[in-house]
Amino acid sequence: MPDTPAPPVIVGDEPGSFPHGVLAERHPAIIRQVRDAFPYDPPVHRALDALLESCTQGVIEPLPADAHDRDRWRSWGLDTYAGRSWFEVPWLWSESYFYRRLLHAVGYFGPGPWQGIDPFRPFKLAELDAPETDEELAALDHLASRPAAEQAHALLHGSLWGNRADLGFRLSDAGAEGRAAVPGLVADDSDVLWSLLPASRPSGRTLCLVADNAGRELIPDLLLAAHLLAHGRVGRVVLHVKPYPYYVSDATTADVVDALRRLTAAPGEAAAHGRRLWAAMADGSLTVRAHPFAAAPLPWAEMPDDLRAEFAAATLTIVKGDLNYRRLVGDRPWPPTTGFADVTAFFPGPVAALRTLKSDVITGLSADTEAALVTAEGQRWRTGGTHALIQVRT
Repeated sequence: MPDTPAPPVIVGDEPGSFPHGVLAERHPAIIRQVRDAFPYDPPVHRALDALLESCTQGVIEPLPADAHDRDRWRSWGLDTYAGRSWFEVPWLWSESYFYRRLLHAVGYFGPGPWQGIDPFRPFKLAELDAPETDEELAALDHLASRPAAEQAHALLHGSLWGNRADLGFRLSDAGAEGRAAVPGLVADDSDVLWSLLPASRPSGRTLCLVADNAGRELIPDLLLAAHLLAHGRVGRVVLHVKPYPYYVSDATTADVVDALRRLTAAPGEAAAHGRRLWAAMADGSLTVRAHPFAAAPLPWAEMPDDLRAEFAAATLTIVKGDLNYRRLVGDRPWPPTTGFADVTAFFPGPVAALRTLKSDVITGLSADTEAALVTAEGQRWRTGGTHALIQVRT
């Protein structure tokens, strides 16, 4: 960690701040959206009403005594935070627990008729079926004739910028996807990333890819994995997803299957990629991991030993998206020039972050880059989704 003391973790108690807006505006909007997406019965509607009141006017309530993961959440801090305002506890914890309570409200963990029904599935499927997805998949036909290095560059950036396709983010900033992205990155360690994954055959290298969103972001992640496997840059990809629906659009195993089906049903090169990925899952060169800690309300620095050992054995771990970045560097208001390598020194192996900027947390910028961004945009560059980074710690 940096030599200077770490700033306190971010909380959402400051009106007008980005975290406060998520808790006060985004979460109620998500509850209303979920309510309208399914013909839920009266008990579910009452539970959603109670959650809405709790989020806006009440306090954090404990899980029921018979909840299957109650002890796990107690170890994650529930006993400490129960009875306190959602706005007064660490923002990362508050956001994560909101989604756990939402799943309880809709009966996801059962028993009952709504057990196992993803409350966000209609939105994920609509995104997969969107015309924009067809356009992005059609581009693969043109990319296929380009040199392998050019393909790799394009697919890496497709995975990076695919993070703009974030349903939760668009709920609070509906115009985000329509705004043009800046042509450059605020940080770009892609050369270092490729040096860890040189093209060669055969390859015994393992890539851990910690996914973020489903739908139009997950497809570019899968395409990147397919390219790395096909060109010998890695011999195995372990795709880490969430163990249950989370943060509206975060990817689960079911979402991986939906994405693969979408690829295999598409024309041209997209279908070829889909078939290769399907075969890779069958032979074990592509595997899916849904560790409980993937949905923990804690930074990656507190990962359990089994997950630490897995990342330590990987040639490289790529963490995707804004939430994983917050968990990677600690959800704290670091000065932007704080060294990325310093705040990720705990990570047990080489790690790369691919992220579009949708929250305040940022590290690893040069002083000149920060000054130019502030001069041009004030602090809007941190949260608007129009800037991105590729950062690597070897």
